[in-house]
Amino acid sequence: MKTYLSNTIKNIFKLESKIAFYPSLLSVLGLVFAFTMYYFESIGISKYLLKNAPVLVVNDTETARNLLTTFIAGLISIMVFSFSMVMILLNQASSNFSPRILPGLISNRRHQIILGIYNFTLLYCIFTLVSIEPDGNKYQLPGFSVLLAIFAMTFCLGAFIYFIHSISQEIQVNNIMDRIFYTAKARLQKLIDSEKNDNLDFPETSNWSTVTSNVSGYFQDLNLNALKEITNINDIKLEIIPIKGKYLLPGQSLFKSNVKLEDKVIDEVCGTFRFSKSELIEDNYLLAFKQITEIAVKAMSPGINDPGTAINAIDYLTELFSLRLKKKEISLIYNHQELPVLKINTVDFKDLLFQVMAALRTYCSHDIIIVQKLFFMLNFLKDSSDVKLEIYKETIALELENLFEDAANSLKNKADLALLKKMHSNF
Repeated sequence: MKTYLSNTIKNIFKLESKIAFYPSLLSVLGLVFAFTMYYFESIGISKYLLKNAPVLVVNDTETARNLLTTFIAGLISIMVFSFSMVMILLNQASSNFSPRILPGLISNRRHQIILGIYNFTLLYCIFTLVSIEPDGNKYQLPGFSVLLAIFAMTFCLGAFIYFIHSISQEIQVNNIMDRIFYTAKARLQKLIDSEKNDNLDFPETSNWSTVTSNVSGYFQDLNLNALKEITNINDIKLEIIPIKGKYLLPGQSLFKSNVKLEDKVIDEVCGTFRFSKSELIEDNYLLAFKQITEIAVKAMSPGINDPGTAINAIDYLTELFSLRLKKKEISLIYNHQELPVLKINTVDFKDLLFQVMAALRTYCSHDIIIVQKLFFMLNFLKDSSDVKLEIYKETIALELENLFEDAANSLKNKADLALLKKMHSNF
């Protein structure tokens, strides 16, 4: 039961990445608040305030109706403009940088909350306007509710100004790469800090029982707390076979277990896997390498031709790679007794560096400035004192040779070739 509840909470939490999550939530709160105020008006809150604090009550029916009608029309205009700005942001980011950064932009909580505030105020104003009845001797205008609508609209105007400022900052490529970098850095540092007990090895898994996937999709994330609970209750050890971000087909290996599991336990373990087509760096730091690389490659395309952005992207990649050097190739998860119970396969440093460098070599080897920056990056990584495994240095040396070969074939100018050979001899 705890496992099921944990999975449910995990899935609900992931809804935050959807652009409609906070607007929908705040819209419901707007309805609840409108009916709550309708109840307070029915027990005479405006009548009481009119006697004791008349400044807090709008007591003219025509004025109240005009205000609420104006607020509703103005909010609809603001909402249309704001949603249009979001779509323009997403379209421009997709065309100029990379479509893969869109999930990160869509999941921006500040923009979602601002759009939700608009919906909250709009629905509140509509239901407050509907609650105004024709004048009568026994009827009291909901003047306090109208005053609250004025305050809410004022707050919306402030949120709109902030939205314009934020959206203009969000589209700048430096800010986009900053967000990607710091999110990935935090995720990677968390994984490095979780690595402990280097003297403990995980058992050999070649003879373990293998469970295959019965669904298809991109393997995005795991509910580690639920998995640790399952391993503790059933006294088992597991190896997660697929790498995050990999597309799984039905019948492909999903995980291994040191004992043959019952169908109920298999279903519980499978329930901890989350398959999704969205890409969030909070779940998978490898996406940061992919997204920053794609930004650099797009910047070097003839249509954009922005070497400065490519250089900045390589700087971010350098720092991320230097942090990745501190991480082991396999992630182990420990139980409360500090014993490894979960083995999670990750992309090898060799494969990760090759995938990044292959793209950069293909599209940037004709530019001596970018090549010089890449040589600096690889040399910095090779001489780093934080290298976790010796094979990392061998991988970096191999990529240096690959970069030299591609650049030598692409560059034609004698001065560029002379500089290239000098860099190669020094490094």
